[in-house]
Amino acid sequence: MIHYTCDGCGRTINLDDETRYVVRLEVYAAIDDDDAPDVVDVVDEEDHLDELEDLLERMDELDEDEDQRLYRQARYDLCPQCRERFVRNPVGRGATRLGFSDN
Repeated sequence: MIHYTCDGCGRTINLDDETRYVVRLEVYAAIDDDDAPDVVDVVDEEDHLDELEDLLERMDELDEDEDQRLYRQARYDLCPQCRERFVRNPVGRGATRLGFSDN
């Protein structure tokens, strides 16, 4: 029998009594508008094969740690309670704030 553990709270998810939720997360480096080619550049009759070849060579040279910073995919199983928490606050804002006084 397959059993699932909630990646949020660590308890076993009982499939007979509750629904298991899956969160798929994809994080990748964004291209800023300044880096995006203009329409005029695309229409140019320049040969972009050299630029593409350079880009592919640089990608091959990336070490695994740097590759993880550019693109990462993850999958998490959540129980109904952790799913509700995730939906309310998907990026965890305020989760680690400490209650310091103003003095």
